[in-house]
Formats: sequence, C-alpha cells, structure tokens
Amino acid sequence: MSAGDLSKFPLFAANLAAWEDRPALLLPGTRTISYRDLAERVDRQASHWRGERGLVMLEADLSEHAIVAYLAALKAGHAIAIQGPGTPDRKFLEPDFCYRRCDGRWRTERLAGSKLQLHPDLAVLLSTSGSTGHGKCVRLSAANIQSNARSIADYLGLTASDRSCLILPFHYSYGLSVLNAHLSVGASLYVPGLSILDDGFLDGLAESGSTNLSGVPYSYELLEKVGFREWEFPALRFMTVAGGRLASERVRLYNEHLTARGASFFVMYGQTEATARMAYVPPDRLRGREDRIGIAIPGGSLSIENDEHQLVTGTDTPGELVYRGANVMMGYASSRADLARGSELAELRTGDLATRDADGFFRIVGRTKRISKIAGLRIAHDSLEVMLERRGVTAAVVGDDSCIHAFYVGADDRGDIRGMLAAASGLTLLQVKASRVDALPRLASGKIDYEALRKARRKDIGSVADGDGIEALFNQIFCPKKVRSDDSFLSLGGDSLRFVQLSIGLEKLLGDVPEAWERMSVAELAVMGRRETKSRRIGTDLLIRALAILVVVLHHETLWPIPGGSAAMVILAGFGLARFQRGVLMSGAVLRLLRPLTQILVPYYLIVAAYILVWGEVPWASVFLVGNFGFADPERHSMVPYLYWFIEAYSQMLVVFVALFAVPSVRRAAALRPFALGMALLAAALLARLALPLVVEMGNRQIFTLPWIFYLAVIGWCAAVAEAPLERGMLMLAGTATFLFFGLYEGVWIGTKIKYLLQIAVLAALLFVPQVRMPQWSARLILPISAAGFHIYILHRFAPELLLLPVQPLVSPTVFSLCSVVGGIALGMAAWSGQRRLMKLWTQIMDGGGSLGDWQNRFAAQLPSGRPLLAIGPQEENQVQRQ
Repeated sequence: MSAGDLSKFPLFAANLAAWEDRPALLLPGTRTISYRDLAERVDRQASHWRGERGLVMLEADLSEHAIVAYLAALKAGHAIAIQGPGTPDRKFLEPDFCYRRCDGRWRTERLAGSKLQLHPDLAVLLSTSGSTGHGKCVRLSAANIQSNARSIADYLGLTASDRSCLILPFHYSYGLSVLNAHLSVGASLYVPGLSILDDGFLDGLAESGSTNLSGVPYSYELLEKVGFREWEFPALRFMTVAGGRLASERVRLYNEHLTARGASFFVMYGQTEATARMAYVPPDRLRGREDRIGIAIPGGSLSIENDEHQLVTGTDTPGELVYRGANVMMGYASSRADLARGSELAELRTGDLATRDADGFFRIVGRTKRISKIAGLRIAHDSLEVMLERRGVTAAVVGDDSCIHAFYVGADDRGDIRGMLAAASGLTLLQVKASRVDALPRLASGKIDYEALRKARRKDIGSVADGDGIEALFNQIFCPKKVRSDDSFLSLGGDSLRFVQLSIGLEKLLGDVPEAWERMSVAELAVMGRRETKSRRIGTDLLIRALAILVVVLHHETLWPIPGGSAAMVILAGFGLARFQRGVLMSGAVLRLLRPLTQILVPYYLIVAAYILVWGEVPWASVFLVGNFGFADPERHSMVPYLYWFIEAYSQMLVVFVALFAVPSVRRAAALRPFALGMALLAAALLARLALPLVVEMGNRQIFTLPWIFYLAVIGWCAAVAEAPLERGMLMLAGTATFLFFGLYEGVWIGTKIKYLLQIAVLAALLFVPQVRMPQWSARLILPISAAGFHIYILHRFAPELLLLPVQPLVSPTVFSLCSVVGGIALGMAAWSGQRRLMKLWTQIMDGGGSLGDWQNRFAAQLPSGRPLLAIGPQEENQVQRQ
C-alpha cells in the first residue's frame, strides 16, 4: 500500500476537517485549535513525510506538536512508533523518520530505515508497560485502534460536546485511547501543560469546562494531595481510572463524591495488547463492587481458563483471564522484520489471574508471572500487596523462587513489615525482606516500575535511593524547597544555573548522565546504576558558558582586545530562560521566575554589605539594582564598582520578562506562535538599542544599561524556541546581520569587532550544534567552571586587587597576570563549592583565617588610591569610549 491510502488507517485521522470549526484542542493561555485548523496542520506536517510507506518514530510529550505529528504520520500513510521522551531509542525497529523535541525544538530526522516492507494493516507501535529498552513493542492495526475508540466512546456516552482534560502521556496506551476516543466523536481535549501538583492545575481544570478526567491510580493519589474533592467542577460529567488497581476505599470515596454531584465514576481495566481497554464497571452497579474490573467492553468478551486452557465456568474459581475482540493486537515486534507480519492472535491471554462472581463481574486476584514458588508454596505478590494495603502500608512486592522483597513507604518498622509478610505467606523470616523507600518508582504512565525495583533488589540496595544521594542532591540544589521523589528538574522550575550544578552532581552519582534526565523523576534517577564511558555529551550552552567566563577573566586581567564574554552570557541568559522557565511563564505564575534570583542576589548583597562596612556609606543605586543606569558612581560611593552591572542588568531582564508574560495576550501569542513573538520582541529590543543614544545621553555608561543589551537576551530566547529549519535559518540571518552592523559599521575599536563577531559563532552553535561530545576528563573540567561562572564573575578581581596585591612587587607582570587569572578562577570555584557545602549543611539541618576587623582593614586599605576595588581602570575607560 502506498503512503496516502487512508483506507487502512483510523477514520478519525482522515476525517478531522469534517468537524469544521468545533474546538479540538484547548492549550495553555486559553488558545484553541479548531478541527479545521488541526486538519490543516496535520496536512502540512504529513506533506513532509510523503513518499514510500515507512515507519515514523515519535518521541511524544504531551503537546500539540506531538499530537499533530501522530495524526500526520497516520494521514501520510505511515506506521508510527510512539515512545516517551528520553526513553531508549528503538533502533531495532529501524525507523525511516524520527520526530522529536531536541533542546526545545521539534525536529524531523530522516534515517537510513530499512528495505523491509511494513504490513499494510500496521498503524501504531507502542511499548509495553514493562519494557526496559530491550523489550518488545505491541503491533496495532487501524482496525484495533478504531474499534477500541468506538467501544470506549460507546460505554462512556461520549458526544461532540464532551471535553477531556488530558493529563496522561499518549505514548501510554491509556492516554492514547483518551485522545482517539474523543477525536472519533468530534469532542475536544484540554491539554493543560501542567502536572496535577503544579500551581494552577485545578484552576485551569475548572476554567476549561472539561466534562471528564481520566487518570491512573497514582493520579488519584496526587488529586488527594492537591485537595481535588474540595473544589467544585460543574461541567464534570464523569471520571475514569485504569492502568492498575485503585484501592477499594478510594474507589468508594470517588464514586460517592461524584454520585453526590450527579457525575459518574468508571473503573476500567485494559492492557496495551488490547489497544487500551477490555472491561469496565457500569457506574450504576459500582457500589459494593469496588474491587471488580467489571464486564467486557462493547464488541469484546471475557472468559477464564485453567492451566490446560479449559474454560472455567464456576463462580469465584481463579484462572487466567482471556479476552477476545477486534481490539486485540496483531502481535509483538522485536525487530524490523516483525513489522511485515500480519495479525497472529485471535485472543489475548492477559497473564492476569481472575475470578467471576455470580453477577458476571470479573475480579483480578493476581498475576500468573508475579508468583513465587518457595518451599512448595505458591505466593502471589499482588495478594501480599493487598494484605499490606489493608493494614495501611503502601508497598510493592517483587521476588523470585528464593525470596520475597517488599519496598514500602511510611514510618513502619522494617521488622514489622517482614513479620506481616511471613505470617501472610507462610514463609520464614529468612525468606522475606523489606526496605523502606521515600516513594515507589513509577513509569510515565503512573504504574509502579517493578523492573526498577527488581534491579534494586538484585543489587541488594536497601532503599530505592540507597541513594538518598539523588534526593539529597536535589534538595541541596533546590533548597529551601522540599523535593519529592516524583519531582523532576523541570517540574521544580529548574533554571540554567541549577541545570549545570545538577549535571555535575548526577555525573558523580551515575557516571554517564542519561539523556533528557531533566524530565526524569528523582525516583527514576535514584534506581539507575552507574554507566561508565570514556566520553560524554554535554550541552553546547554549558561549554559556551565556561568559555565565556574565561574570556571575561582574561579580558579584565590582560586587557587584550577579547571582549564578548559578557555578551555571550547575556545570550545564554535568554536561552536558558526559554529552555527551562518557559513553562512557568506560560502558566501565568510568573513570580516563580524570580526565585532563581536568590542564588545570585544573596552573594551579590553580601558584597554590597561589605562595601557598606568599608565605606560607611550605603550605595543605594546598587541596593536597588539600578547602578548600571549611569546616575551613580563608585567614586562617590553611590554604587559598587562597574563590574556588577551584569547582575543589575540580569535582574532587570527577568523583571521585564515577568511583566511581559503577566499579560494574558502575550502568553497566548507565545503559545500560538512562540518564534513569531520572539522575533517581534527582538525588533522592539533592537529599536530600543538604536534609539537609546539618541534619546538619553549617558556617555560611556550606556553600554551597561538594559536597553543596550536586552536584544542579546531576546536572541538567546529566539534560539531556544526556533524549532523549524526555516526559523533557525531566519534567526541566524537576522543575528548575523545585527552583529555585523554593530561590529563593523557602528564599532570603531578592534575589541568591539571581535566582541560582535564572537556572538555569530555563539548563535550558530546554539542553533545548529545543540550538544558536543568530549572526553570525560574535559567534561569534568568544563562543567565545574560553567557551574561556578557566576561566582567567578563577581569574585575574580578580588584575586589581583586584594589577595595577590602583596606579591605584585615580587614577580614579573606576566607571572602576576597568570596568577591573577588562575587565582580569580580558583576563588570563584572555591566560593561556589563553599556555597554548595553550606546548602548541603542547611538541607541536613532542615532534615533532622582572621577576624572581621582584620578583613575590613585589609579590604579598606585598597581603597584610598582613588580606584575603587573592582572598578574599571583607565585603560578600560578608554576602550569604553571607543565602543
């Protein structure tokens, strides 16, 4: 079958435009994409993948781009393999295209692919829940997907007026089924772009008018944490749960809560092998059946068979649950050759042990594979988990034919847990183990990650963190915020500075840091073992940051004409803001953006306080972070030395972004066309840069002002949001023209030309070389310098102008300059290391050379010369005038 033949693909992917102007997707910032708009975007994306039928690999996050890509691949006639961001690459499938977000930009990579043909019925490939990167994928046909979507829409009673709040990742079959079922009836989906624990999630849910919300058991734990049942959601018609067993008490709680409000609660059961769902409990029959999975979905049937595959007809007799229906998968795939095979299954043997009651409702009692045979006893792990749950203990049980091991959450005594396991199983204490963990590791779907626990058990790890190391590291970096095991770098609102610090810490704990680790939870990172390699990849922005601070130190000490380090740091500031903080800005909770300032302002104000002690006067301009505007002077003690203009300008830059994104229309524009908004902002920033000298006369000091440098931050922002090749090309052209104008036309000093020409290389690297691979030893040198960049910047001049001053007459100028450079870098890195140790000590407290007078006198002794410490000297003033 050639690409473009739609007869073999789900109807909802081909018929989007039939729903015309009805809303399809609601996105953050109240932006709405209609079915007509969605169909046009799908067609545009599909046009990039026209040609021979092949396999598209999609790294799917929960975003409009991934949804469009999924539908476009189907519309173009391809099969699509959907995997989560940062999961192991399924190279064994030999995809023809890979579409993923790389450093904030969505990119299509055309791969070598394979000459092996795909079966004409194959539509989607999904990873199984237990896959660890070496497992198999589930092969689903268009008929599988279409039939399951129709069945779900049928028993849920979905219509075009429904709207689902989509919080489940759609590389997970449950999340994909929510998307498919709603698209199949012309309903809409609200994609909040937030996790349940994020500020504003419940507000957004209430404002979205969502009629339903689907979650896994873990989702309901989070809903309880944020007080979901204390809110009113008038539009909410029903909620669903699947993806694991929700405790009977919680099923009863939510059923009663929703029933009292005229809504319904659907308890469901399914597997990826059946395209998501196989059974459900009709809400009007749920009371008293909270531990059941219910009856088969429309078009399907359930039965129970014994070990000899004979039908079990009696009630309450356990056996393996078997499902039959049009949504049963074609089969598994472990290589590209498997993708040419047709449907191989008429039924699905679920691997679940179940019973049927007198009313025909099925109940899961265990797993055929989650059983240990010890001393002649058959011990179901699930039964032990249920036993512990009834005693108020949240636990996950793993084991083999020699030992049972329970990982549990809470303050219970380990010995008590072992005693419960032994009593319930009939084993001795020698055959049961227990380990307390802060949180059970979970997959992206919210299910417990049993494979991670099995790995932890094999390594004899006493706790998943064994490694409170990982969690302690996160607590240190994000102090005073208390980090949870389900938090990730991005969910915590991490910034570029913390990104570097965590990269270093994780490298020490894990060796080779996994790709996209910033999206992984603390618990997921904690169960990873060390991965030693001779080289590693680091972000190009980290390398640029380290080189930029080295250029700054060299320039300030040697006065060689190599400025440009500060300009590169401003570009990186904008780049990091878009890369790490865009979610915060888009959520409207913009004040959270100011939190990272504490890491910068605390040491800055300590330095300001030192000047106050020495001078006996308060440099008010520096206190209010406005000394860079030219009305104060270090000579008059009205501001600290010029060197600190960068901190003032950086703080002002954040305030400008906060003010901009506090405006709802700006957030909507950024969500709809982020690159277009960035380029418009760049045009405004360039206008301010060119107009400033004509409007306000500041003399030499204008180069330190925010209007003079803000366009650099905006260029960095645009570099992070430029996704398409055309966008990157446009920005590269605009940036090059800007830097050539300022460097060659406007600049009259060789240093100015070098400064701006360097920025062309910086921009090109950010746009086209997102990562660089280097030997481990060089990465271990680069990353600490990058992480300590801020401390080096504010402290490096203390080395030559204070600490090394007594030895200046004793050595040659060259030796003194070399010592000053090395000493300045070492001083900054020592301060950074000291701050980390203090943060570690502080977090531990939170969890359980000379007098001040001598220092002050020594500090003050450097000031009477008329050149304030760290001030720009006469040579630098001359260079400023030439700029």
